[in-house]
Amino acid sequence: MKSGLFTINDIMKKMENYCVYQERCHQEIENKLKEFNLIPQAKEAVLLHLLENNYLNEERFSKAFARGKFTIKKWGKQRIIRELKLKNISEYNIKSALKEIDEDDYRNTFDELAEKRLKEIKERNIYKKRKKLADYLLYRGWESDMVYSKVTELIK
Repeated sequence: MKSGLFTINDIMKKMENYCVYQERCHQEIENKLKEFNLIPQAKEAVLLHLLENNYLNEERFSKAFARGKFTIKKWGKQRIIRELKLKNISEYNIKSALKEIDEDDYRNTFDELAEKRLKEIKERNIYKKRKKLADYLLYRGWESDMVYSKVTELIK
């Protein structure tokens, strides 16, 4: 895209639509704005407009991200934290986001996920089977103490 084709108001409208479509974090907005090759003052004006009009809200983004990744992708807290940090989300917003996940739901989802995955593992060797299950759960971001106690509970 070439910046000469758009006025600042055109870009603001495009960015508003970009934010309305789904929650965005600062980093995503910054990356999108690079496509327009804006001068720093114009970039600041667009960012300020988005913040002042509540199109861009990192706490709201963090909460939606945590809820979505947990409910839809069945990610554990470690993976959610890691991904939020990659998006330069503050510690405060990360903590706030994790409060969106109900502890009972968290434990139940973990148990269901572990049991479901275990049924899919065809490995006969008990140690390889344990490793496959543990690796799967750890990759999805579940806490290692939960993973190892569940693996030893399920595979004896």
